[in-house]
Amino acid sequence: MTEKWHEKKISRRSMLKMTGIGAAGAIIGASGFGGVMKVMSDEPLIKEDNASSINKYDFYNTHQPGIITPVQTHIYFASLTILFKDAKTLQNVLQLWTPMIVSLMNGEEITPSTNGYIPPIDTGEAIGLDARHCTVTVGISASLFNKIPELESKQPKELQDLPHFPKDQLDPAYTGGDICIQACADDPQVAFHAVRNLVRVASGKVEVHWAQAGFNSFPKGGGTPRNLFAFKDGTENPQITDKEDLKRVVWVQPGESKAWLTNGTYLAVRRIQMHLETWDRTAFHEQENTFGRHRDSGAPLGSKREFDQVDITAKDENGELLMPETSHVHLAKKVKARMLRRSYSYASGTMTKTGAHDAGLLFISFQKHPQQFIDIQNSFGRLDKLNEYITHRGSALFACFPGVEKGSYLGEALFK
Repeated sequence: MTEKWHEKKISRRSMLKMTGIGAAGAIIGASGFGGVMKVMSDEPLIKEDNASSINKYDFYNTHQPGIITPVQTHIYFASLTILFKDAKTLQNVLQLWTPMIVSLMNGEEITPSTNGYIPPIDTGEAIGLDARHCTVTVGISASLFNKIPELESKQPKELQDLPHFPKDQLDPAYTGGDICIQACADDPQVAFHAVRNLVRVASGKVEVHWAQAGFNSFPKGGGTPRNLFAFKDGTENPQITDKEDLKRVVWVQPGESKAWLTNGTYLAVRRIQMHLETWDRTAFHEQENTFGRHRDSGAPLGSKREFDQVDITAKDENGELLMPETSHVHLAKKVKARMLRRSYSYASGTMTKTGAHDAGLLFISFQKHPQQFIDIQNSFGRLDKLNEYITHRGSALFACFPGVEKGSYLGEALFK
């Protein structure tokens, strides 16, 4: 597919000085993969959303894609460590990534390879596939600000590491990170290809700290996907078409945080191991009491339909609560906080010491303030009956940039 690159105020002479090999070098540099190219920070290359691309979501918008975008069937989530300590390098990386992400979401090669004497610009495993509804979402953490002193004044006070929660057994191998890339698509290879190529072009500037692939399956005709315990996951989400509710729940509004985060959001991610072998030996009635919902319909206990209003005070004819006080839904409803869930199941082989499935939920939620997630998690505490069947192994919190206007780049306001 032919690509059209649009240069904004970059002369031919400047471009040649930057790349040494013409437009192809604008992505990786003259060596092919020798780290981040030298970018003119106030004059990024502009890549267009391709209206003729198949199965495509647009990149340019008020908000980043992959947040209120309809949930795709696959995710590849990567948490990166930065290998630099200056704001200019971060700016260069984000400028480099922006047109690449547009190409990835267009379903196009980053740049067709024309020089057989250097490694190809695009790793190529997505050639022949369309966009597959690919989205890429980028965020930064508190640890990034700690590593870049000149940006310390730009750190929102609410952007801190998540606190330790009851029953946490976190593994450092799946915890933290400085930058996150969430790539979602309706094809696992497309999602992986996006992260692989973004990390590759920033070689020497970032490295992967941890990563996790995940999947969702949707019923015929649409509906809420099920987790590996067979219960519907995400029923209580805000409607992605309700703009006013999303302002209340998801999007940072002017004056609510640092100015650069306006129209952005916070991403909380938890890698939750699900003890399938224990669950599979649990009586069906007890499984439903654990969640507080009927498994097959997804309805709250005592109701018939998935989206029936949850009433945690409802009682049966004997005066007993229909929904146990230790159920997951009951405890979640006790607090007024809300968030947008966008979780995926994962299956990563077996645990070498026990032979048990290494499987579970890559829990992801978006909220305008981390306290929303913290309040809900604290409500579960040690009371949540679901804790008997799960263990939280990984955790991180990221501030996701607002969307990008054409001619700008990811995170531009952070550097003003």
